[in-house]
Amino acid sequence: MPRYRIVPEKSRVWIEARSTLHPIHSTTDGLEGYIDVEPLAGGGLDPHVEPAGKLSFAVSRLSSGNRLEDRELHKRIDARRFPTIDGVLTGMEPLDGDSRYRVSGDLAFRGVVRRCEDEMTLSVIDDQTIQLDGSSTFDVRDFGMDPPRILMLRVEPDVAVRVEIVATREV
Repeated sequence: MPRYRIVPEKSRVWIEARSTLHPIHSTTDGLEGYIDVEPLAGGGLDPHVEPAGKLSFAVSRLSSGNRLEDRELHKRIDARRFPTIDGVLTGMEPLDGDSRYRVSGDLAFRGVVRRCEDEMTLSVIDDQTIQLDGSSTFDVRDFGMDPPRILMLRVEPDVAVRVEIVATREV
C-alpha cells in the first residue's frame, strides 16, 4: 500500500476559541506524519485496503500572537511534559460521494487519549499528492485541561480545530 508523507510546510492547522473579551485565533503549519491509503483512479479509496496513519503536531507551534495568552496556554497544556499532540488513524468509512469520509482515530493530548470521529474530505491532487480537509470541536476538559484564565479573561472550553493536510507519495 502506498505511504503518503505529510508535508509540514503545506499542511495547516486553524484553532478558534472564544474568551470573555475576544475571539482567539491561531493558524500554523507543521503537521508531521503519514497516511497509508490506496486512492482509486476514478476517485475515492479502495475499500479493500485498510487505511492507516499517524500525525503529530508540536505544541510549541501554537500561537495566538499574544505572548501573555500563549504563555498561559503552554503552561496549562504543560508543554514541557507533553510537547506534541498526536493522532492515530483507526478508520475511514465512505459517506455520500467519492470524497467524503467518516474518519476515526485516537487523539493524545496532555497524556490523555480519546477516540475522535468526524467528517473529512479527501482529494487526489495528482498521482503523487493527496489532500485531506476536516474540522472538529473539542472540549479541552475531556483531556484533563482547565481552560486558561488570565486576570479577567476566561477562555471557553470548546475549541474548534480545522486541518488541511497535504501529503505526497513516498517512492
